[in-house]
Amino acid sequence: MIRLRDVVKSYPLGDRQVTACDIAELDIAAGEQVALVGRSGSGKTTLLHVLAGILRPDHGEVEVVGARLDRLGEAARDRHRGRHIGMVYQTFNLLQPFTALENVLLGALFGRGAGAVARARAETLLRQVGLGDRLHHRPHALSVGQVQRVAICRALVNDPELILMDEPLGNQDRATGEQVLDLLLRLAAEGGKTVVMVTHDPASAARMQRTIDLATLRRSGGVAAEAGR
Repeated sequence: MIRLRDVVKSYPLGDRQVTACDIAELDIAAGEQVALVGRSGSGKTTLLHVLAGILRPDHGEVEVVGARLDRLGEAARDRHRGRHIGMVYQTFNLLQPFTALENVLLGALFGRGAGAVARARAETLLRQVGLGDRLHHRPHALSVGQVQRVAICRALVNDPELILMDEPLGNQDRATGEQVLDLLLRLAAEGGKTVVMVTHDPASAARMQRTIDLATLRRSGGVAAEAGR
């Protein structure tokens, strides 16, 4: 599902380059649930964006869901992400003028198309997460937990093989966060999907099948050391 080799991504800072992501080797199999952890500034979000194809590395091989993202242009990476990858963001990224159903359908629009089949799937997902009576509510009329459930439905509407989550529970209280993570992992497991979650929360990381510390992935630190659940 995921294969990285000698991946480097840097950013300009003044007159020098700062390396945000430096990965010797990373392999994640189809159907795995993996937490990526590390100190602040260790490159967790940068790595997630490389996996999503939002960023292309300066160097190295990035193979995700059968495509070499390091060889693709921006438009091709966007198409690949829309069809094969679902994203759950810390800040949710719902559009305020649109209803819950419309926000989920926007995810379909950038993936496999927002026709009748996508609408039926979006409605089914929203009902599965307990929002059947909130289909036409806008984000400002929903609770934080409900907004996050809409974001999860948007990530799943294209039936992606891979789900990427960037600190998805960071804006919620513990009880709500655990309920949302339970729901997402259950839906992912039922569909045989691969889940990669960036988190700073040890309790959330412990819910995953594997935890990988980014410090162990750096090329200067050798191949990844992994902790099982």
